Amino acid sequence: MLQQIVFSIIVFYALWNAGKLYMRVRRNILLGKDEDLTDNPGKRWQNVMLVAFGQKKMFKRWIPAVLHLFIYVAFLMTQVELLEIFIDGFFGVHRFFAPYLGILYPIIISFIEILSVLAFIATIAFLARRNVLKIPRFHKSEMTWWPKLDANLILLGELTLLIGIFCMNGADVVLQKVDPEHYHPTGFFAISGWLGPLLFGWMNEGGLVIIERFGWWLHILTVLAFLNYLPISKHLHIMLAFPNTWYARLNSRGEMPNMPEVMNEVKSMMGLTPAADMAMDDELPEFGANDVTSLSWKNIMDAYTCTECGRCTSVCPANLTGKKLSPRKILMDIRDRAEEVGNKIDSEETRYLKADAKDKAYALTKDNFDDGKSLFDYITREELHACTTCNACVEACPVLINPLDPILRLRRYEILTESAGPQDWVPMFTSVENSGSVWQIPDDRDKWAKDAVGS
Repeated sequence: MLQQIVFSIIVFYALWNAGKLYMRVRRNILLGKDEDLTDNPGKRWQNVMLVAFGQKKMFKRWIPAVLHLFIYVAFLMTQVELLEIFIDGFFGVHRFFAPYLGILYPIIISFIEILSVLAFIATIAFLARRNVLKIPRFHKSEMTWWPKLDANLILLGELTLLIGIFCMNGADVVLQKVDPEHYHPTGFFAISGWLGPLLFGWMNEGGLVIIERFGWWLHILTVLAFLNYLPISKHLHIMLAFPNTWYARLNSRGEMPNMPEVMNEVKSMMGLTPAADMAMDDELPEFGANDVTSLSWKNIMDAYTCTECGRCTSVCPANLTGKKLSPRKILMDIRDRAEEVGNKIDSEETRYLKADAKDKAYALTKDNFDDGKSLFDYITREELHACTTCNACVEACPVLINPLDPILRLRRYEILTESAGPQDWVPMFTSVENSGSVWQIPDDRDKWAKDAVGS
């Protein structure tokens, strides 16, 4: 009974705390502007099944794809054993599913154990790729101490989960022979059936019980720790990859979204619509985005979904030619800025402060937030100008993240709202405005057409 009480307290506290962390992530994502991405649900579900569940885009690189598949499938299947641990913990029973599943039980557990061995091999390989082979895309300038440590912590955590499973199952197999009254036979397990007696066969019953309980507690505590760690880790993609692929934009990758303010003004100038009435003292609209609150919520979800795998950066032609741009860093910067804004809002609400409110007379919200900083404090203009808009990063991402979209929004803000930009670009902008052509030519762009009609 004591174990049940302790188990229940730990689980409910972990779930409560995790719930707060995930709601904070949700709040930070919703700092962005509203955008409706619910059209064509059939295509969206297809993306979820093929890209998120099916890992379709991972297999453009076979070695990491196969290794990732081992861990991914093992993660899905071990939920069966995890569910049993929860039932056993709450109700004080042992291997709840065994009598109900009969001969299927050892088959299921054996399958999970085989997958766990494959996941163990994959985890060791991933640790080696990062720390021994030092794959270049894991060692770019943005991969500072925390991103590197984060990846290694998760991999070490996966090893801890596997140790827990095999300690629990291995000691249980031996206990079934030593004390069949309390540890009823469940059949032969593919790995623990021989590994358990090999490692623990020499121990007495008391030692076996300690090992079995140690593995049981180690597994569940590691799972609960993972659950609370994911919201501050790049491995949040385990949760967000599925909604992120569902909400992915379905339009062509090369298509830039129109800005209604500009489109309506152009239509008015061409006489296609009535001229918009605007008073002289009306504020001009802001074009593009300069902070997370002016990006789309989907841009922020992309940032939180980023696995920091570096596939986008590894194929970026700007990065490959030595320029400062890294699409992965852009997403990491957006996520960091969203965290900063969210934390400031939480902190000031708690202390009833309005230091970062635009208008001190109103509550501090995303629409009334201004701490004097923006994404340009995280992302340099040199990075933005280096992008060639080739969409290589968009094509490379295994979970349909679009790093190009926030780059374009930031460039639009710089050029259209700030009237700034690289000096090399200014003559082009002037020429487009004056003659409708990117080239500085004395004649109108459509002069050749007029001359053809006249002749």
